[in-house]
Amino acid sequence: MTAETLFGTYTASLPQVPAEAVETGEVFTRRWVVELILDLVGYTPDRDLAALSIVEPACGEGAFLEPIVERLSASCRKRGRALSEAASAIAAFDLFPRNVQHTRALVAERLAHEGWGKAEVDKVVPGWVKTSDYILESTTGARADFVVGNPPYIRLEDVPELRMAAYREACPTMGGRADIYIGFYEVGLRSLKPDGKLGFICADRWMRNQYGRGLRQMVSRRFSMDLSLIMHDVDAFEAQVSAYPAVTIISNRPQGEAIAADTKRSFGSAEARDLLAWSKKGDTPRLDAPSFHAARLPHWFPGEDSWPAASPARLAMLEDLSDRFRPLQDETTGTRVGIGVATGADKVFVTDNPELVERDRLLPMAMVRDTKSGTFAWHGAYLVNPWNEQGRLVELDDYPRLRAYLARHGATLRKRHIATKQPSRWYKTIDKVDHKLTGSPKLLLPDMKLTIHPVLDQGGHYPHHNLYFVISDSWDLRVLGGLLLSKVAEAFVEAYAVKMRGGTLRFQAQYLRKIRVPDPSELDEDICATLREAFDNRDPQAATAAALRAYGLTELPD
Repeated sequence: MTAETLFGTYTASLPQVPAEAVETGEVFTRRWVVELILDLVGYTPDRDLAALSIVEPACGEGAFLEPIVERLSASCRKRGRALSEAASAIAAFDLFPRNVQHTRALVAERLAHEGWGKAEVDKVVPGWVKTSDYILESTTGARADFVVGNPPYIRLEDVPELRMAAYREACPTMGGRADIYIGFYEVGLRSLKPDGKLGFICADRWMRNQYGRGLRQMVSRRFSMDLSLIMHDVDAFEAQVSAYPAVTIISNRPQGEAIAADTKRSFGSAEARDLLAWSKKGDTPRLDAPSFHAARLPHWFPGEDSWPAASPARLAMLEDLSDRFRPLQDETTGTRVGIGVATGADKVFVTDNPELVERDRLLPMAMVRDTKSGTFAWHGAYLVNPWNEQGRLVELDDYPRLRAYLARHGATLRKRHIATKQPSRWYKTIDKVDHKLTGSPKLLLPDMKLTIHPVLDQGGHYPHHNLYFVISDSWDLRVLGGLLLSKVAEAFVEAYAVKMRGGTLRFQAQYLRKIRVPDPSELDEDICATLREAFDNRDPQAATAAALRAYGLTELPD
C-alpha cells in the first residue's frame, strides 16, 4: 500500500485555493527536538518500522522526515528488509510544491548516504512525500501508527475564506477563531490506529483558550493525554518564535497515567535525554532538574474546560486533590457558588441615596469596597430593585416614586440589549434578584485580586456583579473561609484562571468551582478552630498550614 492509498486523494469538491494564497506558518524544528518526539512516541529503529505507518502532516523542508528516514533505514537494515518493503511506511504532506521537491531531494540524498541504490530510492520517495493539503485529505480506510510534526501556526485571518470554510467543514473542532493547527490535531487524532500515538510540537493555547474547547473535548472523550512538555523559553526552532510551544503526546487509548513537564531556557538535547530516560523508568513520581521539572499524574485533567497551567509538581497535587475530595459547589453539602446581580445600567440601578425611591424598592447591596479590609463593612449602596419576592417585576403604578425615577432614565434603560429583546419589561435588571440570598450568610469574593480574598457577610446584603458568593447548608462559613483563604485553595484558581496584567487573578465562579474541599463533617475540630482563627485574623499563612493538614498534605509545591 502506498502513501497515496493510505490517506486517500485530494477531494475534488473542496475549494481549489492556490497554495501561494495561504501564509506558510513555517517554523522549522531543531533536530534534537525531533529526536525527542520520535523517541517519546516510540518510533525507534529496534522496531520493525517497515511494517508500521508514520505520517508527517506538514513536512516543510524535512526537519522531521530526515530523522524518520534514518530510523526507518536502520530498522530495514537490521531486519534484512528491502527498501521497497517500506513503500507504505511513510506518508508526508505539504501544501507547497517547493517544499515537497526539497524534502524529496533531502530524503533521497540521505538514503543514498545510507547505501540504498538509486532505483530503490526513486521507487519509494515520490510515494512518501506528496503535494497536498493534509487537513482536506480523506482519512477513511487505513490508519496511522504515528503522526508527528510541527503543524503550521497560521492565524484565522491569514487563511483564504474558501479554504477556511473547507477546513471548518472537515474539522468540527475548528470552532470560533481557531487557528488551523487545531485541524491538524483533529485529523491526526482521527487517523490513529488503536494504541497509535500523535506527537506534535505546537502552540499550547488550545489547552486553555475558548477556541480549543472542541479539541479538549475530543481528547478527553476518546484519547489519552500522555505527556505535556511546556517549552516556552526553549530554543526549539531554527528561528525565534513567540507561539508558546509545547510538545504533546496523545495516544488512541483510554486515558492512563500522564506526565506534565516544564522547562527553562537552558533545556537542550542533553536534558531531553534525561527527561526521556526518566519517563521510561516509571519508578519515581517527580524529577526536579536544574533546567526542567516533571511529575507523573494518575491521569490527565478531564473535560472540555480550560486545562490548568502550573508547575508539574503543582499539577500533580491538584490532580491528587481532585481525585480525593469533592468540589466546592456540591449538592451533598448544599454549597453553591454564584455571582451577584448584573443590572446593565449600574448608574441607574445602584445608588447611595436611601430616599431615592420607595424604601421597600431599595435593597442593601454588597460592593467590592465593602470587602476591602477583610471584614465586611457596608458603605451604604443600594440596588434600585424592580423585582418582588415572587421573582416577578413589580407594577410601576404601585410605586409612583420608582416609576418617576425609572421614567427619567427610560432612554438609557430602553437602549440596553435586554430591553430591546423585551420592550414591555424595559425596566428589568439583567439578572433577577433571589431574595433568599439577601438574608443568607455568605462568603463574598471580589472578582479581581492579586490573592484570594473571602469575606463573610452575615446576611442582609445582596452582592453586586463584581462579587462572587459562596453559600452552604453544611459548612461553618468561617471554617470554609479559612480554607478559601489558604494558598491551597488559591492554587486551584491560579492554575485555571485568567491572569491579568500585573499578576491579578480572576476569581470567577467557574474557577472557584474547581476548588476541592474536605467533607465538613469529617474535619478534625482542632483544624476547624485553627481555620476559624486564621480567617478571623486574615492570616493566609496560618490558614495554609491548617489547610495542608485538612487535605493530608505535607507541603504546597511551588
